[in-house]
Formats: sequence, C-alpha cells, structure tokens
Amino acid sequence: MTPLDLGAASETEKLRPSQAGTGPIGPNQDRPNQDGAEPDAARAVLARVFGFPAFRGQQEAAVRQVIGGGDALVLMPTGGGKSLCYQVPALCRAGTAIVVSPLIALMDDQVAALSQLGVRAAALHSELPPEMAQAAGRALDRGALDLLYVSPERLLAPGTQERLSRQRIALIAIDEAHCVSQWGHEFRPEYRALACLPERFPGVPRIALTATADPRTRADILAALAMPDAAVFQASFHRPNLFLSADPKIGETRQLLDFLARHKGECGIVYCGSRARTERIAAFLDRHGMAAIAFHAGLDPEHKRAAAARFRSGEPVIVVATIAFGMGIDRPDVRFVVHLDMPDSPESYYQQIGRAGRDGDAADTLLLYGGQDIARARHWIEQSAAPVAQTRAMAARLEAMVALTETAACRTRALLACFGESLGEACGHCDNCRSPAVMQDATEAARKLLSAVYRTGQIFGALHVIAVLRGETSEAVLRHGHDKLGVFGIGADASRESWRGVARQLIALGALRSDRGAYAGLSLDAAIARPILRGETRVMLRAETVPAPRAARQAPPPAGAVAQLEGAAAARFERLRIWRLEQARAQAIPPYVIFHDQVLRDIAASLPGDLDALAQIRGVGASKRARYGEAVLALLAQDG
Repeated sequence: MTPLDLGAASETEKLRPSQAGTGPIGPNQDRPNQDGAEPDAARAVLARVFGFPAFRGQQEAAVRQVIGGGDALVLMPTGGGKSLCYQVPALCRAGTAIVVSPLIALMDDQVAALSQLGVRAAALHSELPPEMAQAAGRALDRGALDLLYVSPERLLAPGTQERLSRQRIALIAIDEAHCVSQWGHEFRPEYRALACLPERFPGVPRIALTATADPRTRADILAALAMPDAAVFQASFHRPNLFLSADPKIGETRQLLDFLARHKGECGIVYCGSRARTERIAAFLDRHGMAAIAFHAGLDPEHKRAAAARFRSGEPVIVVATIAFGMGIDRPDVRFVVHLDMPDSPESYYQQIGRAGRDGDAADTLLLYGGQDIARARHWIEQSAAPVAQTRAMAARLEAMVALTETAACRTRALLACFGESLGEACGHCDNCRSPAVMQDATEAARKLLSAVYRTGQIFGALHVIAVLRGETSEAVLRHGHDKLGVFGIGADASRESWRGVARQLIALGALRSDRGAYAGLSLDAAIARPILRGETRVMLRAETVPAPRAARQAPPPAGAVAQLEGAAAARFERLRIWRLEQARAQAIPPYVIFHDQVLRDIAASLPGDLDALAQIRGVGASKRARYGEAVLALLAQDG
C-alpha cells in the first residue's frame, strides 16, 4: 500500500458542483447531513466519482435511506455493488464515514481503489507502517478523511472512540455483517460488541452489509446490532455467470487435474479442509507445472503477505487455501473455485464460490465430496462443546449442505432455497441442468449394504464392508471370518465404485453414520435404516457413473458471459492490459483498482477519440479520466 497525501484536496472537492447544481459532493463541511440533501446528489456522486451512469437494483434505495439518516441492512451477492451503498452516502453526508471491516486485505484494497477515484480514504490496522498510521490519524483529526476503515477491535478501543467522539461522523458501515451472528458461518464475538455504537454515536446512521446470510442470520444481525428499525434491502443471490458442479470423489487429484486443464493460464482458488492438505496439494500442482501457492492461517506473517500480494498482483496463480483465504480480497478475474472438501454450510460454500467471477465474466466451480467428508463433519458437530442451540443450528446447516451436494435437481435452485429465495425455473448453468442425473430404485442395494454393516458388527469402514459384499478374500475379511457370513458375496455383481456411491448416499440420507470417530466404522441409524431393511421404505439413489474428464464436458457459457473481442479490438485490449500492469507495479497496487477488465474491454471496443468520449465509458470517473485519460487515448491512437 503506497503512502497517500491525505492532506491534499480530494478529487471530490475539485469536482464539487455549485450549490445550485446537482448537489454537493465535496468537502465534509459543505455536505448535507439530513433529508434536505438535494435529490440528485447521490446520482451526481455516482457519475462523477465512480463513473457509473445509474444505480443497479436496490442500491439507490439503500443509498437514500442512509443519506436520510436511517439505518439499513443490505443483502447483496458478491460483486453486486454493496460497497457503493455506503461509499456514495459517505460522500454526500457531512463528516467522516467509519467502515468496520474484519480483514486487513479488504481494508487495503478498498483504500487503494478509493484513492484512485480521488476519494480521501485511509485505514488503521496493525500492519500499517507507523508513518502511514500517523498520517491517517492526523488527517482524521483535521476532518480531512471521507472514509476511515478500521477493525471492530480498533473501533471499540477506548482511545479510538475518544478520538472519533471529537469528529463529525457521517455514518458507520459494518461490512461482512454475518460475522456478528452466532448462527453465521464466520461468527466473530468481537462483532457483537458493536451493539454499543448507537449509544456512543447517537444519531449516526448505520448500514450493515453482507453477501451471505440465511433468514435466521439476518434476524440475528438486526438484533445483535440493535437495529430494530433498519430498512432491509435484499437483492437476488443468483449469480448467472457461475457454473455450479459437484462430483463424488473418485480420484480427487486426477479429477482436479482434469478440471484445471480447462483453465490453463487463469487465476483460481482451490479450497482444502486442513493446513497440511493445502501444502500437499500446492506442491502436487507445482510438480505438474502450475503456478500454485499454499495459504493458511498457520503460515508465518511474511509468507501470508507474500502469497496475498502475489494473488492481488494480477498474476494467473492458483491459491490452494483453507477458508482463511479470500474474504475481502476483491480480485475480479478469479475464473474458478474448487473445493476438495465439503464446506460445512451453504453460506460458507456460497461465499467461497462467490470469489469467482466478480467481474461478471463466466466462472467455473467444482465441489468434490465423499461419505467420509459427511461423516467427519457430523462427528465434529457431535463432539462440539458449543451450546445445544448452536450445535443444532450447525447440524441443520450441514444437512442443508449435504442435500445440496446430493441433489439431482437444479443445483442453483437448491442453493438459493437455502437463502429463502425461489428461482422460478431451472438455472441452465449447473451440472444437473446440463446433464440431468439418472435416479434409480436402489432399495435392494441399500438393504444389502445395511445388512452387511450390521452383520459385520457396525465397527468397520466402507472399504471393508464393500469387500465383504463383493466376496473379496482380503486378509482382513479372512481374519475376521467374514467370508463365512451370509452377506459374503451377495453384491459381487456391482463394482467397488458403485457400492461406494451407495454407501455415500446412505450416509447423506442419514441411514448410515459414523458413531466412533471421524475415521472409524459405519453404523446404522435405526430410525432410518430399519424401515429400509424391512422393505417398508423405497430408496431412490443417483445412478453412480464414473465422471467424464471435466475437459471433455465443457460447460456452456453462463448467462451474463462477456463476448470476447476480436481483431484490432483484441489487440487494443492487450495493450491496455500491459499498460495497466505497468501502472499498477509503479504504484504498488493491484491492477484491478485502476480499471477492471470489463472497463478496458469497453474502451477497446468503443475506441473513444477524446476525453469526453472516454468519460462515457462505465467505470471511468472524473479522477481516473484526469489521471489516466491522455495515456489511454495515446494507446488507442496507435491503431492509426
């Protein structure tokens, strides 16, 4: 993060219209702080500062709620424009806006992006060099900041609150607000202390924002933050540019390589369930000639900073990570997300796949799962020391995730249903829509497998039980005398892979469970298994087939996919990308905070001939036009 001259006049000041014009955008002391704000002030800020001709969806309603002094809860998908819902009001209301953020990477990205727009923004966090922290503090003290990003711990510190009490506060934004909820997938206890804010800063509007919250979590956010009168603005969580797919684990490293063959030279994230696994998979990909780096919370700070910086640099790198990586990193051109282990809830899954395709271009996702994943996750919940109500909520979210992996219907519809949203028709951009699953009556196979689990004593794992069913005379089968059982060989007509699929789906149904540890044997859940064994319950399971290599089943371009440029326009786009990378390196910032690929693509396609024409491109605000306009036009002129 490069030092900023926080004492300089911001671009918003330079662009301030007359009082009789479209409304104040400029210095804090000139901004309206109540409903008297001129009607077009927000749109003026949007156009002049951010370069957008109009708000999208619920954005404008949320912006006007906060400008008018009201509280708001904003629920929008990743890439849906949540940040504008507090950044625009911050530039329309008097004072400094305080933004509570849980991650340093998120703060630094936002500050860098706003600085490119000429907005006076700074962050205060533990990794900030002393001279930058001091500069930010001085700018805050003299009212020269439009937005200040802080962690919840920093905001709640007595020294910070005392310092802020001497300032005029425009609004308080609470980003990643799902962290406040004990029912949420990333609960952080320090977030709940933010309920003191109305008492400490009376009359200051608050806006809570999240991309992942089911109905129960939303209610808890409002209660925990003491925002009973907040207006709720909810956009659709549907991401048409994401292709969703899930496969049972057959040979995960081979499946991973097949998937990555479709994404050569692209940036992506591979999520693993353990730290050791991230390092092992990263080394495996490196041996196969791919630029891969491991990231997890146990790495030393220098390694983590280097990994995050490499990811943010624009390099087409694969990050193999635990869930400690990704939240708050705003790289828009992540083209794929792979899960090698099943997430513990639909909220976690949605947030993690949401890190792909933030630019609106097509992105691919793959979830690999197995019966052991499900059994292990259930075991961890059973062993949890959390209060009963919380473990019940954890179990309910896990079962929703299990159902999502095993569904034979539209996967997107199943995912959206977890957030209380109904999709009117099948999405057309998931594996089940493109290649519908074949369901079959597997009652007899289920009875055979359950019988084998029971007859072998309910202490053996799936591989041993399957060996008995198939009549295999392995050392373990002979040692335990299981070749003498009546169930020995009754499933010899089916493959190991087929029986593994039956076992996994019976675990998903709850008929089989792991009672004796994360890696121990299978046992029956009598309430579910007994009716199946008696023939009272019919069991319909997905027909197990070995998945074709991902490279051989290309996903159709999702709705919203961006058309690729050709000919001279493609050449202009590449020149612009190279120029952007040079600019980013010179300023030590991520390339995407200068211009997103879509902005460069629009510039290359429309070929603006002057600064006024360039200003018509979505995403080219006044500051960026002044800063980069002549250089961009010079690059475009090379066609002549």
